[in-house]
Amino acid sequence: MKIEVVTLFPRMIAGALEYGVVGRALERGLVTVGTEDPRAHTQDAHRTVDDRPYGGGPGMVMKPEPLLAAIRAAHARLPAGSPRICLSAQGEPFEERVARALAALPGMLLVAGRYEGVDERVLELGIDRELSVGDYVLSGGELPALTVIDAVVRLLPGALGDERSSEEDSFARGLLDWPHYTRPELFEGLSVPPVLLSGDHAGIGRWRLERALERTWRRRPDLIAGARLAPEAQRALNELLAAQAAAEEDRGK
Repeated sequence: MKIEVVTLFPRMIAGALEYGVVGRALERGLVTVGTEDPRAHTQDAHRTVDDRPYGGGPGMVMKPEPLLAAIRAAHARLPAGSPRICLSAQGEPFEERVARALAALPGMLLVAGRYEGVDERVLELGIDRELSVGDYVLSGGELPALTVIDAVVRLLPGALGDERSSEEDSFARGLLDWPHYTRPELFEGLSVPPVLLSGDHAGIGRWRLERALERTWRRRPDLIAGARLAPEAQRALNELLAAQAAAEEDRGK
């Protein structure tokens, strides 16, 4: 996969990608990540990439000429079918399903905006899609771009040591993850659940599914409401809810 990032801070992107799963994927040649700085496409001595907004107001806006030129230069290095994506607070939510769809593509272009935003004409002329990593404001699009890269690259074949990892991650099946344990068996008075030590793989699978459902129901009920659960998961959820209702009824007596 080939990825290009349009950013005013190329070293911020390159430095963060040296580590972990993405760093290993880069070393193995599973992905390449390039950058394009809009400052390289300016025509004045000060390399100006921003200006005051028409209509007044605080802050500055990224100018269309250097930004669009950078987008076009970076996109020309990508294979056909690579979308041009702007990281933006007004974009659609970046979710696991979006990451999986992007991982199936040959490449993608990510635009990291700065200041108060980018000139709207850049979005109209040079962007195919806008993505948001959350309902909050950041200083720029570099961290969201890195988030998208990390989420997508780890889904590429060969990026993880065990291909099952991406299938069992939080959100991969529409649920939060189950609790994890490792040695020692007893730590500061807390012990590993006996089922995980039993060697009963069916029982372990059932326990993990129940804990994932319980955790999701308590912390992110919105995920449960929108999930298409497998029959086994739906039965487990029904049993969990029935048990909780019975326990609440007992407490009320």
